[in-house]
Amino acid sequence: MYIVIMKTEHLHQLIWMSRPLMQAAEAGVEAGLTGTNLTVRMRAVLEILDKYGEQTVPEIAARLEIQRQYVQIMCNETLASGFVEQRANPRHKRSPVLALTDHGRTLIKEIISKEMSLVEEIGESFSDKDIATAFAVVLAVADSLKKRAGDKE
Repeated sequence: MYIVIMKTEHLHQLIWMSRPLMQAAEAGVEAGLTGTNLTVRMRAVLEILDKYGEQTVPEIAARLEIQRQYVQIMCNETLASGFVEQRANPRHKRSPVLALTDHGRTLIKEIISKEMSLVEEIGESFSDKDIATAFAVVLAVADSLKKRAGDKE
């Protein structure tokens, strides 16, 4: 019984630690953007475009798992910055695609490279197995919570 209670308590703590973890990660990302004229929100758009190529606003919203209206604001900021350009979408006339400009591509690659160096440094104190286990647990918990939230809608 004690082991089950500990397991449940640790899982509960893991779930609730996601907020401070994300806040710390966002603060670290924000600090790394100093002097780039990018916000954390704009950086997220650039990263999606770098990773997946040109995307529509609804596609970016789906990848970020946030509301399309909010992503539209993020994309408008990014377009105004000149890091992204809008192109005609052959699949849908009223939903243009967004693509990185050369400057946007260069900038996001530099930012991601610096971030990966930091992640590598943080990861030195963990084994590959520990990281793989933590990743598997977080994915499983997130998936379970999403399914349960979807069941209630």
